[in-house]
Amino acid sequence: MVYVNQLSEHKDQSVTLKGWVYNVRSSKSLVFIELRDGTGITQCVVSQDDVEEKVWEDSNALRQESSLEITGTVKEDDRSVGGYEMHVSDIRVIQVAEDYPITPKEHGVEFLMNNRHLWLRSQRQWAAMRVRNEIIFAIHTFFQNRNFVQMDSPIFTPNEAEGSTTLFETDYFEEKAYLAQTGQLYGEAMAMAHGLIYTFGPTFRAEKSKTRRHLTEFWMIEPEMAYYDLNMNMDLAEDMIRFIVKTVLENRAKELEILERDTSSLEPLVNKPFERMTYTEAVDILKSDKTAAMLDDMMESREQEKEDLLEEKEEIAKEHGSAKKWRKKQIESRQLEISARIDQIEEDMRNIPGWKKSARNFEWGNDFGGSDETVLMMQFNVPLMVTHWPAEIKAFYMKRDESGKHALGVDVLAPEGYGEIIGGSQREDDLELMRTRIEEEGLDEETFDWYLDLRKYGTVPHSGFGLGLERTVAWICGLSHVRETIPFPRMMGRLRP
Repeated sequence: MVYVNQLSEHKDQSVTLKGWVYNVRSSKSLVFIELRDGTGITQCVVSQDDVEEKVWEDSNALRQESSLEITGTVKEDDRSVGGYEMHVSDIRVIQVAEDYPITPKEHGVEFLMNNRHLWLRSQRQWAAMRVRNEIIFAIHTFFQNRNFVQMDSPIFTPNEAEGSTTLFETDYFEEKAYLAQTGQLYGEAMAMAHGLIYTFGPTFRAEKSKTRRHLTEFWMIEPEMAYYDLNMNMDLAEDMIRFIVKTVLENRAKELEILERDTSSLEPLVNKPFERMTYTEAVDILKSDKTAAMLDDMMESREQEKEDLLEEKEEIAKEHGSAKKWRKKQIESRQLEISARIDQIEEDMRNIPGWKKSARNFEWGNDFGGSDETVLMMQFNVPLMVTHWPAEIKAFYMKRDESGKHALGVDVLAPEGYGEIIGGSQREDDLELMRTRIEEEGLDEETFDWYLDLRKYGTVPHSGFGLGLERTVAWICGLSHVRETIPFPRMMGRLRP
């Protein structure tokens, strides 16, 4: 069986492709079928003079997403998608599809989400899922090449790890259980057996948030390393992100192009060191006059950009009526781009005053909100690693510095407004300090007896972190919402399909 992405290997040969109609158009004696098979799209040309009458009739009866087998000769053609096309000799129709609900016109988000099972077939969604797959493969490659062992942590857990307010509670044979927020605690136990481990699986947060960065079910990559301190932990996280970006740029250029991703913002990350600073230094930047002035300049530039776009939209609208068919399609496509960009500009203009006020009034000791992360990262073009957080706002298992005021934690913030993609820390390895923290948090020590055992029997310095897969996919793909980074997203109010 031959696939679209293998056509270059079969130049001037007769092959059979099996797939679906992505688009179809016809002229007097030709039918042009864009066939997709999951690996890519290619154009298949049916000439009335070259095929039997039934093949010609079948080709004219096709609709979008009809399933079929096409046999023909592979020809090189620089004008075609992928540089090759097929000259058709035979067609076997599997099914002529009903009228497909997703058309080239602009659809609302709710409509697309309700039809997510079909939306996945579109080019942009196809490209995003291919990049997601590449990121997953890169992660496994990175850790496997560094002597890590992949292990699995349970999804049902008897205890909380990140706070009880975001837990999904469930009945477990008449015993209370929770869907796992993280595999980290179990990862620590596995690291004490294997030294270097990572888990990769679904995690759940019952956080009542509807922002573009949040899902209730998402995938986490969580390495845990024995004998690692905070700095070693940070070095590993930076090396991993750099490897992921490098791999995607090398192997998924076609998909990034479909997504219209500006890779110039990703390319420097392959070699350029990430920024590192303490929480206190980050707060100083957030509250600074420089940041306030930057936001004022941003408001002015957005206003000017909006004026320019509205003027362009008006000009091309005048041209549309008398334009040729090919030019009309260009104009309509550009009008959609302009409308989408204006929507983003208007959202920024609504947000900027609030961002400015939040940044100026930020109080030391608070956690960064989404807007704070956005404003902070406007000033960096590489990921920022923020360390030494106020101990009170971080989890009980994080080790503290000598003063006891700062947690030896690190949050890695992605540039371009994508926020936190990694959270990690050096773990507390002192038995009595861990007991004290559990008590201070009001947690049941008996539930954590196995976790405390790790500090009784061969305790060592150790560290780890968690990478949110969907936020990473959104950042690398340049997607505005995490709902497009996972095949079937689960969010507040979204349980179907």
